[in-house]
Amino acid sequence: MAVASGVVRDYRLAWYGAAVFLSSAVVMVLEITAGRLIAPYVGVSLYTWTAIIGVVLAGLSLGNWLGGRWADRGGNERAVGLTLMAAGLFSLFSLLVLTIVAPFLQASTLDLVSSSFIYVVTLFFAPAVMLGVVTPMLTTLALGLDARAGHVVGRMHALAALGSIIGTFVTGYLLIQYIGTRNVIVGASVTVFLLAVPFFRAGSRVAPLALLAGAVALAGIVYARAGFANPCDRESNYFCLRVVDSSSDAPFGTAKALILDHLMHGMNHDSEPGMMISPYVHLMDELVLQHFTPAPGTPLRFFFAGGGAYTQPRATQALYPGAQITVAELDPAVTETVRQSMYVDVQGMEVIHQDARAVLSRLAGERRFDVIIVDAFHDIAIPYHLLTREFVQLVRARLAADGLFATNVVDAFPDARLVKSLINTLATEFRYVDVWVDNLPNRDTRLTYVIAAHDTRPVGDMLQARRGFERSWYRINVPLGATGTPLAALPEFTDDYVPVERLMAHLLFSAEGR
Repeated sequence: MAVASGVVRDYRLAWYGAAVFLSSAVVMVLEITAGRLIAPYVGVSLYTWTAIIGVVLAGLSLGNWLGGRWADRGGNERAVGLTLMAAGLFSLFSLLVLTIVAPFLQASTLDLVSSSFIYVVTLFFAPAVMLGVVTPMLTTLALGLDARAGHVVGRMHALAALGSIIGTFVTGYLLIQYIGTRNVIVGASVTVFLLAVPFFRAGSRVAPLALLAGAVALAGIVYARAGFANPCDRESNYFCLRVVDSSSDAPFGTAKALILDHLMHGMNHDSEPGMMISPYVHLMDELVLQHFTPAPGTPLRFFFAGGGAYTQPRATQALYPGAQITVAELDPAVTETVRQSMYVDVQGMEVIHQDARAVLSRLAGERRFDVIIVDAFHDIAIPYHLLTREFVQLVRARLAADGLFATNVVDAFPDARLVKSLINTLATEFRYVDVWVDNLPNRDTRLTYVIAAHDTRPVGDMLQARRGFERSWYRINVPLGATGTPLAALPEFTDDYVPVERLMAHLLFSAEGR
């Protein structure tokens, strides 16, 4: 092919580069949005992101291979345009697929890993393949316009990488939280359709017009199936947030629950701030009562790692007059949502919108707390840095000598290997580490455990509620240690070694983990 020259050549080379840049950006827009799109169904974890990244890379790899072969067999600008339009069509199609796949998977007994993989493959593999075709085809076409092979290939690779970077940052920092996931998908689809237009300068318009008509028809079908409807009341950089009525769980009156992604994070009663409907939340309050009996002479100082629905800080404010309450909640949107919709008044609380570990490490001087409670675990997605020996050392340093540390953890039952490793880790800094549950199931399942650590005195094996609902809880240290994997065979957690997924494999690869 003769080497083109002049203004026309420069224009086409610039457009090829722009198309590579923007198509690569759209790939990352779809990849980042995929995590949020499926979060209301399977949450966010290492395994969901592994599925997303792996599937998108597989699609790009296949697309790159197909694009290279097509370019060698005469692929031209028109072929690029059709490919881009197909990518836009498949991107829009993902919203329709979600309305079909989600009900099926929600009703199935598939494990978290399998469900995550199926969601991503059915929604985003095809768009990734189509977009992967673009770069090798345009690079080959550019080589026909510019004889400097190294210059052309390097430029195209750089533009593709730069587009991916820009797409990642813009989506993560701006698009999702300001316009929502479904609008992002629609915007990505429209973008690649517009990218395709200049590639149809010559030849028949039948095929592109047919694809455009198909896209319009598909949009109508998606709309009819409520595929554009966002299940979130609000989307932040961290969560899909919903507030739902949970009055049926309260003994009387009105109650609301906060759903973050797919998990309920607390229930608040409209007129009874001290009502703790969830048993594990109630248990944490009862552990505080037990630990500080008789009542201390001065108001207690509380630190909450994770606000969630602010159920515990709100109850503490009502039940412990004069208590000093500090809440480290990473997501400002969570605080704003519960303040507006869940009867929470944060006046009188010190609310810090930063990571809890960072907050504890940056507190000034000799500041200490009587109670430190961690309720920041998102289902079976664990913030690793709140499990390690280094974090436990920080907690011990910020806790009063007679203070109490408590955390909740979701793990398998009866062989709770994650809980056992956490016991080993806490035992490096605390004399007493107690594990509590509100029931003992008669089958293998998932369970919410509450772990309390302190240096004061041993406690009994049963705890009766002293206020609120009539409930009992059981300290299961002995049966837990005698069941399944011995404590001595499990590691302590450190910042360099936190094998959470390995320890929770039973939940991750079974229906109980969903």
